[in-house]
Amino acid sequence: MRDRLWLRLPNRVRTAAGPLGLLAAGVAGAGYLWSRDPHLPGQALPFCPWRRLTGLQCPGCGGTRMAYDLLHGHLTAAWHDNAALLMALPLLAALYLDWLRHGLAGRRRRLELSPRGIAVVLGIAAAWTIGRNLL
Repeated sequence: MRDRLWLRLPNRVRTAAGPLGLLAAGVAGAGYLWSRDPHLPGQALPFCPWRRLTGLQCPGCGGTRMAYDLLHGHLTAAWHDNAALLMALPLLAALYLDWLRHGLAGRRRRLELSPRGIAVVLGIAAAWTIGRNLL
């Protein structure tokens, strides 16, 4: 029954469900993070399992602190928390808006990276990880 209802929805609604669901989750997460300060101990926030196991920072370490600082308008602190992720935000926003635009138009949009693109992303992540742990 539920599957039939889903299939009767207009194509625009079905294709926009993913990006709109991600937007709703992002707004809810931002609302939760607004009231928590990840710079202070004892907050009910996720931790990095890689850092907990090895003591080293992964490419995403500091992302929660960076998001908190951006929500509160502290760009310099956000840069200090995770500069690589901060620089990637405009690209991620553009990819998201393209996905949303296609979804609202009733078209499916898939992000596909070539093997070279994957190698570039992994290389940047590896260089960032090595650099931030050595400095």
